[in-house]
Amino acid sequence: MQNLRIVYLGTPDFAVEPLRRLLEKQRSCDSCGYEIVGVVTMPDKMINKRGNQLLMSPVKQYAVEQGLPVLQPESLKDEAFQNELRAWGADLQIVVAFRMLPESVWNMPRLGTFNLHASLLPQYRGAAPINWAIINGDKESGVTTFFLKHEIDTGDIIFRDVVAIDDCDNAGTLHDKLMLQGGETVLRTVEAIVSGNVEAVAQDKISAGELRPAPKIFRDTCRINWQGSVDGIYNFVRGMSPYPAAWCELINENNEAVALKVYAVTREYTQHNRVAGTLLTDCKTYIKVAVDGGYIQLDEVQLAGKKRMPVADLLRGFSIDGMCMK
Repeated sequence: MQNLRIVYLGTPDFAVEPLRRLLEKQRSCDSCGYEIVGVVTMPDKMINKRGNQLLMSPVKQYAVEQGLPVLQPESLKDEAFQNELRAWGADLQIVVAFRMLPESVWNMPRLGTFNLHASLLPQYRGAAPINWAIINGDKESGVTTFFLKHEIDTGDIIFRDVVAIDDCDNAGTLHDKLMLQGGETVLRTVEAIVSGNVEAVAQDKISAGELRPAPKIFRDTCRINWQGSVDGIYNFVRGMSPYPAAWCELINENNEAVALKVYAVTREYTQHNRVAGTLLTDCKTYIKVAVDGGYIQLDEVQLAGKKRMPVADLLRGFSIDGMCMK
């Protein structure tokens, strides 16, 4: 049986694990039924002002180490790039954490193109499913493989695999859980396609309740609303940590603002009559913020221009006397 020729498209760390799993299986089994023939990723980035130092994407770095050919188009609509891609003769394409593809690219292989999405579709269609699942207080997430079509994240589903969200998870730890599961799910999807045992299901046939979106996150999205509840703020902070990071402002008696990123917090449930945003501190070891239903204790923070640090370290060199949160 002739191996399916596969082209892999991806850029960040999240996309390395599925490629690694596929390549290790290919090289350990003569009859796996597929072959990775090339990789498409983002162009290298300049990382200094002189323009003489380039940073490869994690996927490119891994692909080069493994001796795989790599294409890095500036534009996916570029005719020369599409000709090079077509010359690889792919039967199937796999997309993991990459750019939106034009139809001329995703419709190129005879078996189509499938994508790995970091949610249980149809829930959390969009750019930031990991963050929003935690922000919304969900107890589970997962990964989905589905065939691409015109509308983003709406194609027919191949596999959905559930991953639990623990109460102490943040966006970083959930990212890593989903990355590992994603490698397994992509491999399982390819094996099913190779064997001809794929029965993709339309998303509107899946019972998912009220659908929640996962829109792109901007700086204003990351601002903490101290009028919220203990649980709501706790989930918001961990859903933004470590990236892009929740933030707020410390306001002094002269109404001057200092930006503060917040990476980790602890909840304290209690009744009080303090105004939301009021600070409580011993000026040495802790900072608590009064919110609806209790307090949020700040554990790890970062002042503008400084490094991330425990609150106790912040208090050794920064006075918050007379300040409040906004």
